[in-house]
Amino acid sequence: MSKNESSAGMKKTLSLTGLTMNAMALIAPGAFLWITFQLQAAQTDITGATTAQDMWFGIFIALILAFLTAGSYAMLSRRYPDAGAGSSYNFADQALRERNSSKRTIRFTKFTIGWLSHLYYWVYPGVMVAFMAVLITFILQAFGLNISSWMQVGIAVAFAVFVGIIAYRGINTSTRTNILLNIVQWGMLVGTTIMALIYRFLNPQGVTFLMPSAGDIIAPHDISHIFFQATIAILVLVGFESSTALMSEAKKPSNVSRAVIISLIVQGGAYLFEYFGAEAILNNNYTFNAAASSNAPIGDLVNIMGNVFLGGNGFVLMMIVAGIVAAAILGTTLACLNTGVRVTYAISCDKEMPLPLGILDSKHLSPQNGVILLTAVSAGIGAFGVLSIENLTAISLLSNIGTFLIYGLTNIIAFIAFAKERGSFVLRRIVPLLGAGANIVMLFATGWLGILGGGEAQAAAIMAIIITVVWIIIGLGYFLVNTRTRSSRFLPYTGRIPCIHIESWIKSTQPWLMHVKAVTTDGKKIDGDFTKEDANMFFIEHDDVKQERRKKLVQLIEDQAVMSDTFDPGRYEQLAREVSALRKQVDDLTNEIKVLNVKGERKWV
Repeated sequence: MSKNESSAGMKKTLSLTGLTMNAMALIAPGAFLWITFQLQAAQTDITGATTAQDMWFGIFIALILAFLTAGSYAMLSRRYPDAGAGSSYNFADQALRERNSSKRTIRFTKFTIGWLSHLYYWVYPGVMVAFMAVLITFILQAFGLNISSWMQVGIAVAFAVFVGIIAYRGINTSTRTNILLNIVQWGMLVGTTIMALIYRFLNPQGVTFLMPSAGDIIAPHDISHIFFQATIAILVLVGFESSTALMSEAKKPSNVSRAVIISLIVQGGAYLFEYFGAEAILNNNYTFNAAASSNAPIGDLVNIMGNVFLGGNGFVLMMIVAGIVAAAILGTTLACLNTGVRVTYAISCDKEMPLPLGILDSKHLSPQNGVILLTAVSAGIGAFGVLSIENLTAISLLSNIGTFLIYGLTNIIAFIAFAKERGSFVLRRIVPLLGAGANIVMLFATGWLGILGGGEAQAAAIMAIIITVVWIIIGLGYFLVNTRTRSSRFLPYTGRIPCIHIESWIKSTQPWLMHVKAVTTDGKKIDGDFTKEDANMFFIEHDDVKQERRKKLVQLIEDQAVMSDTFDPGRYEQLAREVSALRKQVDDLTNEIKVLNVKGERKWV
């Protein structure tokens, strides 16, 4: 956790319930069944055969893969309870420091993770903004209104601004909103699924169901089809890790790991339940092909059930459900925006992004500039997405690429963090490796399937890949420029760590290392061995002139310390006089260094 992050005063107000509800809102089963069912029903393999019959088992396999990554996040949050708002960014920092990695390795690794995380946390809210605009357009058109493309753009921008206003008012307002939205969507989810199962049991219209029994719904039919379905299903399960970005605001950081697992258990179970109900109701009058060709297949199914059970009021029920889906999309957009601005805030506090992004609003203690920026970005991405199916697919794929990249890298960090520790071999080694492998496979599968799809899908996949490459190039450029230029508000990196006290800065038992014992300005205690290059990054803040004098002082002492075998009393007296003179010039320095002669050896304390 950086100095600015810890001292800014984020309030620790979130209980286990608050942490879990924010993560659940991002997973949002009430939203994604409506959004993705058409895509899953339409999916085919490379031979053109439908994969829809393995929809439920694809969700089940995706849930297992999601638990691998969730396990890594949970273990890392428990291991590093002071990671702050940076999530994977700060996990990488602390894990690599424990392994005595060089400063360059630590900085480049965590910057890479932080920069790539924006492909997920900055793009995903924009995708949800676009989906909301499409849903609202569907609702308005159902009432006979004609909505143009530019009106959809206006809807997207207005929704992004609305979400930004809620996020700006702080995490407590967002949490209360998400609790309400979760309750509403759970009620809708349970109610409609039970209605679907009743329809299946009673069969009031005398239809022939596509899946003859419950076993046919949950049983695997084709391994390759399961894999194809899982590539979509994994996308509806992301978001469980969002609570790790709220550690600075958690009353008990130990609750974060619980929130990660609980949110995935509850929402993952909800997905299995609702997909079972949706597949159970499909029949000869409404097939997988009908669902694939509809803009809102779940709306069609709700309409059918409403007409049967509610005296022909299926349209009314469909509109109610559509409104609740809109509320669920609001929740997932809000949760991801809150996560994104906090990750960016932590990186900015670490001086790896422009300093204005690390400023908190004095009243609501939210990252004000980050909220404003991400609101604008979400509005732009959402407006771009509603203009065409190709654009919407492209931004969806871009968000998916960012998700798999950050999940895969976090699993690798978890493996590094626990590789040399005793404990469960499965949890500390196998789980992170399997999680990393699964995300890498999904990353390539997503791009590969998109390119093989041809037409708009292929163009969208290529667009997403190009944007990813361009974003990586921009990140490398910013990293290099930020490293080599003079510190400023937008290029703030100094390459040094400010300290309020440096107790010792001496040679270690290994001659190529320096042992540093200090207290940084954010209260972190430093006590370890560093390379000479890395040791030079510690300095007394706001005292550059005295720092230069201190370096000369240390060099004099170092010159004398290497003379352990050929100690010259005359040379010692000369050095002692020079040291004494320098001490008078830096009499206000807090780090006093004394030279002792103990049995012919020089020891620094």
